[in-house]
Amino acid sequence: MFVNGIFYVVGNGFLRLMQMLVVPLVFCSLVCGSMAMGDTKKLGKIGVKTLGFYLVTTALAITAAILTANVINPGVGLDMSSIQAAEVTIAEKTSLADTILNIIPTNPIQALAKGEMLPIILFALIVGVILAGLGESAETVGNFFSQFNDVMMQMTVVVMKLAPYGVFCLIAKTFSGIGFDAFLPLLKYMAGVMIALAIQCCVVYMTMLKVFTGLSPGKFLKKFLPVMGFAFSTATSNATIPMSIDTLSVKMGVSKRISSFTIPLGATINMDGTAIMQGVAVVFAAQAFGIQLTISDYMTVILTATLPLLVRRACREWAL
Repeated sequence: MFVNGIFYVVGNGFLRLMQMLVVPLVFCSLVCGSMAMGDTKKLGKIGVKTLGFYLVTTALAITAAILTANVINPGVGLDMSSIQAAEVTIAEKTSLADTILNIIPTNPIQALAKGEMLPIILFALIVGVILAGLGESAETVGNFFSQFNDVMMQMTVVVMKLAPYGVFCLIAKTFSGIGFDAFLPLLKYMAGVMIALAIQCCVVYMTMLKVFTGLSPGKFLKKFLPVMGFAFSTATSNATIPMSIDTLSVKMGVSKRISSFTIPLGATINMDGTAIMQGVAVVFAAQAFGIQLTISDYMTVILTATLPLLVRRACREWAL
């Protein structure tokens, strides 16, 4: 009754609420962010630099995750015989040219309905840039997106209050299926993720912060500690978007025209934490099933986790 009843309903209900938020929140945030930039030339320069930075940090994140997982060996000793295998349908592979073309939505409403994030991002950026160019003549539409964005931010805060209950039910249902024999390997898996996250935050990010800005890592972490605590407690980067923008503006002196574009974009495509989880998960799954990964396999993992387009495409094609 509890496992397939209450736990199933509450856990999956929470996941559905999270999925409900993603598309409108990302769309409105990016429209408002690109609209706030104003100058399209400036938007292009900042966009190129931002994407380049995101690619580099994600590559470093997945590399740290793979190295950490190979030291900890989280999947060694896990008995997979008791786990029920799910049927997986492998879709046809798409060529690189078609994959690139698929970023351009033929029907943006359909892309929004299906939750196709890359077409949504492109469409949102185009809408925001056009609204910025039209200025006061499109003020009504701009105000609509700004106000709707505020609504979605508030809805995110409300849904995040249910996170402890939803996560508890999801974990309880998972352990009811695999038993406590998997507890130690899962602890090692979580430890691997946490260690890689610490390396990415305290070593990679802080080194880049010092090199490119000259700011003290200690002072930066002190000012951003509330944001980091909120992100950890809610387990979602989207929920921290308004708090991050406000902290950068008030405490760090970063223009809202910059942060309103880079932060929503980063929360959508620059998921270093997700990349770290994927890196540790790949090693975890390979060790659990007794699969030996080669250097070529690891390079493929790094590539597909670094390029958001490829990783989302791979998730749909291979049901990872």
